[in-house]
Amino acid sequence: MPRWLPRAMVLALALVACFQLASWGFHQLINLLLNILIAFFLALAVEPAVDWMAHRGVRRGLATGLVFCGILVAAAGFFALLGSMLAGQIAKMVEEFPQYLDDVISWVNGTFHTHLSRLEVQNNLLKSDWLQKYVQDSANNVLAVSGQVLGSLFNLLSVALFSFYFAADGPRLRRALCSVLPPSRQTEVLRAWEIAVAKTGGYLYSRGLMALISGVAHYVLLEILGVPYAPALGMWVGLVSQFIPTIGTYLAGALPILIAFTVDPWYALWVFGFVVIYQQFENYLLQPRITARTVDIHPAVAFGSVVAGTALLGAVGALIAIPATATLQAFLSAYVKRYEVTDDPRVHGRGRRGAAALARVRRTLHDRHPSTHPKDREADGGGDRGEGGGSGGDGRSGGPDDR
Repeated sequence: MPRWLPRAMVLALALVACFQLASWGFHQLINLLLNILIAFFLALAVEPAVDWMAHRGVRRGLATGLVFCGILVAAAGFFALLGSMLAGQIAKMVEEFPQYLDDVISWVNGTFHTHLSRLEVQNNLLKSDWLQKYVQDSANNVLAVSGQVLGSLFNLLSVALFSFYFAADGPRLRRALCSVLPPSRQTEVLRAWEIAVAKTGGYLYSRGLMALISGVAHYVLLEILGVPYAPALGMWVGLVSQFIPTIGTYLAGALPILIAFTVDPWYALWVFGFVVIYQQFENYLLQPRITARTVDIHPAVAFGSVVAGTALLGAVGALIAIPATATLQAFLSAYVKRYEVTDDPRVHGRGRRGAAALARVRRTLHDRHPSTHPKDREADGGGDRGEGGGSGGDGRSGGPDDR
């Protein structure tokens, strides 16, 4: 046996063990890494506001705390309004449930010629096996649900803590990162950081502005129609439609349509039509103007990034996919060498036949309306002289048919 073989086997086993240990550690820490990633992008989003306050004499820690307090107050107000709306609607549905049940039973008896009664239906529902099993399973899963709620709160606090330190100690973090890099790399890292701050902050603020416009527009409509909880519903539509990618528009419009239906079915139709029309106005007029200088990426690229982010990281990937893609696109654009595009008709979506027809039309218009500019006349004369010289060399036309 060669002398190097045992050493090679030990080295291979050590590499396999290190790989297994690293894989186990990564899977154990995946939740913490996701929280740090979310916190980093949240810190990038709030850093412009923190810098603005810091440049005006406010200490950076205090500025970060004020920004996060504003976010916390806004979030608490939103959930308070939404919770009161849901609680009111649930209480109203429970109060009017007997009337709804009587209407349904009357419709079933009149349509199918049955003889059902509300008491009989209620007893059958209360004594049904599936209801009892559902109540039993819910009681058994109380601890599991409580654990999930506590885990979500812990993750939320972890994200808030990490994002606070990232935003408050941003300059110190950049100095620590640049201290282990050569000067040329330091410039690139700082430039990438600046682009990430600009794109992420621009994404958040542009979405916030569009959420405000959308919320006010839907609030005005719901208030005119007399739909209850119009402020909370307007806020719901604005935030959900802007900050939940792809399906946010449909989730946002479903709740006001449902509540408007409880008031009057025609109101639900009006709300549905307004949601569809406003979505087209936002997609084609409002959003391009607001996001042109902040998150300038193609809609197909944005949709693909959301799909890829969802496949990789779930809901977290869907939320950070667009600012991450915009940052990567802006950073790589500086290293992609671009050339002047040729004037080939195929570049402009026209074939060779279409280009030839367009050239003949231009020549016809030029012959009918010759240019009066001296340079144009000189160019035309030079072209005519060139053609005359070409034909006078042998006394014949230079066309391919004569040859």
